[in-house]
Amino acid sequence: MATKITVEQLSKFSPLNTLHKNALSQVAEKIKIKFITADSTLFIKGSTDDNHYYLLDGSIDLIGDNGILNAIEANSKDALDPIIQITPRTVTAKAKTDATIIVIDSDTLDMILTWDQTSTYQVQELSAGSNDDSDDWMLQLLRTEAFHRIPPANIQSIFTKIENISVKPGDKVIAQGDDGDYFYIIKKGRCLVTRATPNQPTGIKLAELTDGDTFGEEALISDSKRNATVTMLTNGMLCRLSKTDFLELLNKPSLERVTFKEAQQLIDSDSALWVDVRLPPEYKSLHIKNSINIPLISLRLKINSLETDKQYIIYCDSERRSSAASFLLNESGLSSIVLIDGIKSVPEEYRNS
Repeated sequence: MATKITVEQLSKFSPLNTLHKNALSQVAEKIKIKFITADSTLFIKGSTDDNHYYLLDGSIDLIGDNGILNAIEANSKDALDPIIQITPRTVTAKAKTDATIIVIDSDTLDMILTWDQTSTYQVQELSAGSNDDSDDWMLQLLRTEAFHRIPPANIQSIFTKIENISVKPGDKVIAQGDDGDYFYIIKKGRCLVTRATPNQPTGIKLAELTDGDTFGEEALISDSKRNATVTMLTNGMLCRLSKTDFLELLNKPSLERVTFKEAQQLIDSDSALWVDVRLPPEYKSLHIKNSINIPLISLRLKINSLETDKQYIIYCDSERRSSAASFLLNESGLSSIVLIDGIKSVPEEYRNS
C-alpha cells in the first residue's frame, strides 16, 4: 500500500484537478494517508468530522438505513469525487476490502481553492522568504473567521506590510493601559495574557496564546487603551501590522452576512437569488435547490450578465470563496451578501445531491 502520494496522483481527484501545480503541492504537504481493513468503518452516518476523504486503493460500501446504497471502487469514476462531502454525513462508509484513503482537512483545502481561484496570490508565495520550515502558523491564521471575510487582494497587502520581530521570554509585547499601535500575529512561540485588577494589581491570567493566534485588535478597532498585558513565555517570532494598515486592510472590508433562515426569506420574496461560487464538480455533487453556479474563478467574466435589480446570496463550503465573490460583486455595483457557514448551514430538504 502507498505511504506517499504524488502531485500527479492527487491531480486526478475533484476538485483538486482544478488547482495549479504550486497549489496542489501545498495540498500534497497537508494530506494524510489512512489504511483501513475490510469491514472497518471510515465514518458513520451523522458524523461531523471536517475532512475530505478520497479512495486511493480498495473498495468502500456506502450504507444507508436500508442497506448498501452504493459501492465505490478505486480508480472508478465515483472514486474521483470525495466520499460524501457534506456533513453531517448522510450515510455510513465501510470498507468492503482493505483500503487506502487520502484524508484532507476540508478547511485547508477550501482555503487553498480560494487563493488559487482568485489568481491574485498563491498560498505558497505567502511564506516566501520565511526562515521557518513550516507555514502552519499562516494556515491557522487564514482559517480564522476574520480572515475568511477579507478579499484576497487585501490579504496579499497584509502579508507584504507586516513586520517580523524577534522576541524572548519576559518581553512585554503590549502593556495594559497603553495606546493601541499594532495588531500582532504569533508566527512562533507562546505568550501569556494577563489583566490587572484592583484586587490583583500584578495581573490575573486570562489566556495563553501560541502559533497562529492573534492579539491587539480590540484597542485598534475601538480606538481605546490596551485592556490587557501580553508577555512572552518563550523565544519566538511575531508579525505585526500597524494600526493604520490594520484598519484599512483588515477591519474595513467587512461584508454583510446572513443566516440561512434570513436568506431564504429574501429568496421567498423573489428579491434575491442563490449563487454557488464553487467549482462545477462540487456544485454537481451538492448544491442548494434553484441556485445558479458561477465559479469564483470565472465570476469577473460573468458580472456584466447579472441582473442589477437582484440581490445575490453567495455561498460556498465555508465563507472564503463566497466572501471573495461578494467583494467583487459589491465593488461592481451589485448587491450581494454571504451565507454564514456556507452550504453546511443548509437544511437537507433545501439541498440537491
